[in-house]
Amino acid sequence: MDVSFLGGPLPQRGVGIVAPFDFALDRELWRWVPDDVSLHLTRTPFVPVEVSLDLARLVSEHETLREATRALCAVAPEVVAYACTSGSFVGGTAGERAMAAAMADAGEMPALTTSGAMLDALREIDARRIAIVTPYTKSVTDSLEDYLDEAGIGITGRCYMGLTREIWRVAYRDVVDMAREAVVDAPDALFISCTNLPTYDVIPQLEAELRMPVLSANQVTMWAALRAVGKQAVGPYQALLDPVARRGPAAMTSTTGTQPVAHEADGLVEPEEQQVGHEPEAALAGAGTEPGDPLEGTPDLGFGHPGLPEEWGGGPQPPA
Repeated sequence: MDVSFLGGPLPQRGVGIVAPFDFALDRELWRWVPDDVSLHLTRTPFVPVEVSLDLARLVSEHETLREATRALCAVAPEVVAYACTSGSFVGGTAGERAMAAAMADAGEMPALTTSGAMLDALREIDARRIAIVTPYTKSVTDSLEDYLDEAGIGITGRCYMGLTREIWRVAYRDVVDMAREAVVDAPDALFISCTNLPTYDVIPQLEAELRMPVLSANQVTMWAALRAVGKQAVGPYQALLDPVARRGPAAMTSTTGTQPVAHEADGLVEPEEQQVGHEPEAALAGAGTEPGDPLEGTPDLGFGHPGLPEEWGGGPQPPA
């Protein structure tokens, strides 16, 4: 069969990713990527150390990052990102900048890290007081708090799990529980740390429930890397990716007719009638309700909802 008439494949923009040797969420990174962008991943060499401050330092040594960046140069990405939160905050803000500079020098291309992207994202949404959720031990979580404090970001609350291995196995319900515990004293936003912690599907749920922007390590990494090449990350109803989402769920719908509310495409909620002339709701960070209260006029997306899949904590699916 002659397929020469197709003329493809379509041109792709390249984004290089340097990840720690134990990174297990390649597919999650791809979910933020538009169709005309390819990710090129490489990993740091294995070291027999559990997740800790020692591991964070080992996987972020400058020569390790340089070698990984040079390996990626073979496929000519336009930017390279170090996808590791603890590895990029363990040396403070000066250490983070030095890591990015070492990678940029080795690859002769723009370079960034997850922790640097986190600070850029917090500036983007004007968040100066945040809550944090981590899967780390206390010492690693303390190091993240020190990094944020050095950058002028205040911490209103935090929750951590104390894990030292297989962080990618943490269930969404555990992330939600930690978020609810961490969000106290009206923070501007919530940050969920660790690129090995799954977060993609839980971000819209938490933004709707907590009435504030929710950022995660993989989200900010892809947002910053794609922005560096003039592209936009994709994702359903995430305040960082869509300024309209920062004004609340009602702003995501038309002012006339019957429109699906946010995330209907994923089958999580049903369409509802939108009233003509309905004004957008207040910003998520100040919607006039307490965190954890159901969003007025919006279906409950919380875990334990009978319409959600069992692996998300729900019961059997309702009949069509």
